[in-house]
Amino acid sequence: MNGTTPDSVEPVKSLKEFFRNSVERSMQRQGVEAEEPTAHYVVCLLTVFARSEALFDESETRRGIRPLALMLADALAATSPTDRTAALQRLGDVSLFVAGFFSASLADKVVDVDYYISMGGGAYRSLSNEVGRTPRGAHVAPIFDELSSKFGHFVDVLADVREHASGQPDRDVLRLYELWLRTGSRRAERALRALGIEPNTSLDRRVRH
Repeated sequence: MNGTTPDSVEPVKSLKEFFRNSVERSMQRQGVEAEEPTAHYVVCLLTVFARSEALFDESETRRGIRPLALMLADALAATSPTDRTAALQRLGDVSLFVAGFFSASLADKVVDVDYYISMGGGAYRSLSNEVGRTPRGAHVAPIFDELSSKFGHFVDVLADVREHASGQPDRDVLRLYELWLRTGSRRAERALRALGIEPNTSLDRRVRH
């Protein structure tokens, strides 16, 4: 589904199938390796969040994405393990999806992609520790552990999925450079080089965060 004409549209049996194929191709393009259950989790996440009602929170006064800090507060204030794991999973999932699909919209916000990577990665890490304590959750703990350790790489995968689905490659040089400086994104680095710009790899790592 990379083109813009009807002849270039590839029919798929389901949205999940589309995202499975897209994630597999994007992981190959981005050089990201992951266990099959982890890749499957990302496919399911994209399938669920394709419905806006699953992503946005509804209230009497607003409709939007709950601030990440409040999601973290929900997890910390949870009175049961079930509520705590649900809150941590929501925080990790929303952080990953927004950072991957809506990074451009974060450019003028108070917090940027690096904040989402930090919050989401931390949420998945805590979630892995939390569910790993129980026999029923032990088999899914490695999924969240891998999502935590490779969070930034999966942000690149989702950004690649978005780019190829829209057929519009990222050419905003300043934004790409900012993303590279903030996150060390390998995808942004390759995009910059494709545009004839060599990132300044001599920058101290502390400056890039």
